[in-house]
Amino acid sequence: VQLQASGGGLVQPGGSLRLSCAASGSILRINAVDWYRQAPGKQRELVATIIRDGSANYVDSVKGRFTISRDNAKNTAYLQMNSLKPEDTAAYYCKMTVVRSPLLRTPVEYWGQGTLVTVSS
Repeated sequence: VQLQASGGGLVQPGGSLRLSCAASGSILRINAVDWYRQAPGKQRELVATIIRDGSANYVDSVKGRFTISRDNAKNTAYLQMNSLKPEDTAAYYCKMTVVRSPLLRTPVEYWGQGTLVTVSS
């Protein structure tokens, strides 16, 4: 299973970006999807989580600005980021908990590569 994250870039404060994380390979079912971020010199932080039924949770600092979503048919998850602030600048990583097949039912966590988000004027 491979995860491909995309959508990062340079945006001005107040702007928006939409990150995508597409999974490929042997996938029976994706359970939880998480988006993390890591700013320079800081620890990796969990930003948002969405489970299969669409229920989502967010870190307080992004509530009301970020929206996590998923398309189960496409094995893809998204992070819509609005009203971006300079403190949102970080490398963003997706993580998926995957059940690979009927014979391999133990969920396994996979990480995508980081996609860099820079919020600056």
